[in-house]
Amino acid sequence: MTIQKIATNHLSRVSLRDGQSMPWLGLGVWETPEAQTADVVRQAVKLGYQAVDTARLYKNEAGVGEGLAEHPNIFVTTKLWNDDQGYDSTLRAFEKSARLLKRDVVDLYLIHWPMPRQGQYVESWKALIHLQKEGRIRSIGVSNFEEEHLVHLMDETGVVPVINQIELHPYFQQRSLRAFHAKHRIQTEAWRPLGKGVILGNSLIQTIAQKYKRSSAQVILRWHLQNEIVVIPKSVNPERLAQNLDIFDFTLSREDMEAIATLDRSDGRMGEDPQTVTFK
Repeated sequence: MTIQKIATNHLSRVSLRDGQSMPWLGLGVWETPEAQTADVVRQAVKLGYQAVDTARLYKNEAGVGEGLAEHPNIFVTTKLWNDDQGYDSTLRAFEKSARLLKRDVVDLYLIHWPMPRQGQYVESWKALIHLQKEGRIRSIGVSNFEEEHLVHLMDETGVVPVINQIELHPYFQQRSLRAFHAKHRIQTEAWRPLGKGVILGNSLIQTIAQKYKRSSAQVILRWHLQNEIVVIPKSVNPERLAQNLDIFDFTLSREDMEAIATLDRSDGRMGEDPQTVTFK
């Protein structure tokens, strides 16, 4: 079944390999100030958002928890930060995040970066497996993992992540990694789906946007959905929050999808390289 057939409204969900499901589109809160997060989350939920993506690094898990206090059914993702990797420290970090989020059970918990030089992501993964078996996490996955890191996890534990959240946008399309995901039924999720806003001014994107009477952001987000990629655009602007959600009632043509595919660049990565990243 194609995304064009299933993503017909903001309530559409994707099935994960563990039997759970999650919304195709959610609110990202990276760089949303803690003091502002609760109000932004409440506003997003009022508009119809069904998912929120946060992380320990963002320092706004408490704001997400406050904003969702009356909405226990909204899908919540958070992430283990690099300096908490290791089996026991992962367990402690999860408990702190769950407490800040005011959730006994977290929908999706991810290892934020593989940090291969630390050599602890397998032990962290084992802790996530344990927490899932205990019923504290519904689904477990990773973020920013390359193929070799995913293979190592699977070889060591036999447990395949349900999702890999990676930098992905028209300038950095990650086709090889996406093909690996598809082979192993790992859902691809895009962070920075709008490419830091740089792509919004691309002439091809603007031409396509004019054709559909949509914004450049809506075209890019719809491109993700039609490639069966979960998206978590970030905004604190009420108009843009509504606009980002309003992408389920039009479909890009095959020709337009193929045209956007040509925007891929060998130097398109805008964030850190998972192989060399060192921040803690």
